[in-house]
Amino acid sequence: MKKVFNLTAPNKKPERQADTVRYEIKKYIKRERRKSLPDDCSRWDFDCKIGKDQAHAQEITIDKISSMIDEFVSLGCESVYVEIISRGVRT
Repeated sequence: MKKVFNLTAPNKKPERQADTVRYEIKKYIKRERRKSLPDDCSRWDFDCKIGKDQAHAQEITIDKISSMIDEFVSLGCESVYVEIISRGVRT
């Protein structure tokens, strides 16, 4: 998933719009985890990037996505770029 999410909406407060973004990201992660694993892998892992745009995206862990979205809302950003790539991991 490579997507730019709007943090502003004409009929919503930025905090509620951030909740909508978080929900869509969680839904995507759940969908990816339900997919069948490749034969040589035992679990899914995710490579995540987040930033104001694609050029300024920084790598983060999946558990910090929510706090980073809150940070962008508090900074007053109008949009946020989120990139989540799933990959199988052997253990």
